[in-house]
Amino acid sequence: MEKIRILLVDDHQMFREALRGLLERQDNLEVVGEASDATKIVDVVRQTSPDVVCLDITMPQVNGIEATRLLNEAVPGIKIIGLSTHSEQRYVMDLMNAGASGYVTKAEASEELLRAISAVINNRKYLCPDVAESVMGGANQQFNSGKVPSLGKREAQVLELVAEGLTSSAIAEKLYIAASTVEVHRRNIMRKLNLHSVAELTRYAIANKVN
Repeated sequence: MEKIRILLVDDHQMFREALRGLLERQDNLEVVGEASDATKIVDVVRQTSPDVVCLDITMPQVNGIEATRLLNEAVPGIKIIGLSTHSEQRYVMDLMNAGASGYVTKAEASEELLRAISAVINNRKYLCPDVAESVMGGANQQFNSGKVPSLGKREAQVLELVAEGLTSSAIAEKLYIAASTVEVHRRNIMRKLNLHSVAELTRYAIANKVN
């Protein structure tokens, strides 16, 4: 079985060493490199060819959010999981908007990181429980304040499946409807929520995921 290649980027050596120990105990994972900062993140990624980059959000010089933007522009398709001591919604959404696939707090960076890697390598987004609770708290405030338009039952189902990373064809199969109907629901959801791209819809779906 081909191993999933991981790059660790964090300015705390002890934390990197702890993560390396955790990851290398897994038969399907291989740590192919480490970096203490993100100043040359694109070069490091090109040299090590990781499948997943696990990076700290609050590094000096180039922070994790900017590094995520740089990597998405230079290496399309790279999977990025943010690691942070912060669980507040603004940090989460800034990173996900920059193009990350997952977000795990350092307090939960053991089993949750393994779950995040498994999710993102299968083209799904992942937020650890601490973060999901924080994001949902912000989302509930929006709903309670009346700022978010209500969705129909089928639209809500489609939005939930978008949050799980399913494609339109997969959603259609799961809901026993035509793929073209799913696209209509997607467009209606985006119109109601004032979203302008599939990426924005996906990020919104993850941020407002109930389950």
